[in-house]
Amino acid sequence: MKPLVSILIPAYNAEEWIAFTLQSAVSQTWQNKEIIVVDDGSTDRTAEIARRFASSKLIVTSTPNRGLCSAVNHAYKLCQGDYIQELDADDVLAPDKIEQQLAALRECDSRRILLSSPWASFCYRTRVARFVPNALWHDLSPIEWLLRKMGNNLHMQNATWLVSRELAEAAGPWDERLHYDQDGEYFDRVLLASEGTRFVPEGRVFYRVTDTNRISYIGNSDKKKDSLFLSLKLHVQYLRSLEDSERVQKACLTYLQNWYPNFYPERPEIVVELQSLAAELQGHLKTPPLRWKYAWMEPVFGLKAAKWAQTSLPQLKTAIIRRWDKAMFEFESREAS
Repeated sequence: MKPLVSILIPAYNAEEWIAFTLQSAVSQTWQNKEIIVVDDGSTDRTAEIARRFASSKLIVTSTPNRGLCSAVNHAYKLCQGDYIQELDADDVLAPDKIEQQLAALRECDSRRILLSSPWASFCYRTRVARFVPNALWHDLSPIEWLLRKMGNNLHMQNATWLVSRELAEAAGPWDERLHYDQDGEYFDRVLLASEGTRFVPEGRVFYRVTDTNRISYIGNSDKKKDSLFLSLKLHVQYLRSLEDSERVQKACLTYLQNWYPNFYPERPEIVVELQSLAAELQGHLKTPPLRWKYAWMEPVFGLKAAKWAQTSLPQLKTAIIRRWDKAMFEFESREAS
């Protein structure tokens, strides 16, 4: 009998996107599936729109707003699947994503193989999304995957993973203390419990770039910075639990340095703790330099203004691209109809 796949969709104020996401879940060519939507106390029409898709294979439940991790954990308690597909409420799966990944399994494989796939960013039109390979798009051991991720500042979008129930139970629930990088920390634990990753190039995921209210945007949120700091420490702990060597120390130091600008100099207490962790790794974190486009601003306007420009102007550029893509999407939709 074909395994049951549970698609878990936590949703909060996602009325603009939820229909596209649910359609991509419903349209999966893998027929033996269930879809569980947890509306995490939305204040918009998310739950109303989701319930239009309700069926024997798709249930919608609402909870008080407790955050992404709580919503995913609640969905997991309700699901029955042999495999788990987590899907954010604004992202999209290619129609055969799950089928392609399960087809890559061999009869001799254990349930500890962690399936991954390629992903591409988009705003409104998935057809213009570009899939750009990186060093994580391979079959890798847990130690090699983490070394590449942390040493090269790489990222794997959370919907790329297809996780067996055995692996999910070994990893444990999502950490409800976290409000940023929840998926990164969780899938690190899944990875540690696995026998390694199997990359399936035919399975595809589309990661929607939304505005600065998205959960992956830090900005000036101390809550998210505290969460990021905890996640950084856990990442280092996980990698060192596999191997505590010079190459591991180097990768951990690179990882900390890449995220250091989010704390320096505004959060001096975290800066001190990060330097202490770096010393434990036989290194030291350097003062984060401004990128050359913004460095000239510091002597004229001061460091705070220069850092604001370095953070905000790329967001403005992204917002302009999003507006253009939305206009083209609406134009093409009108033409098609």
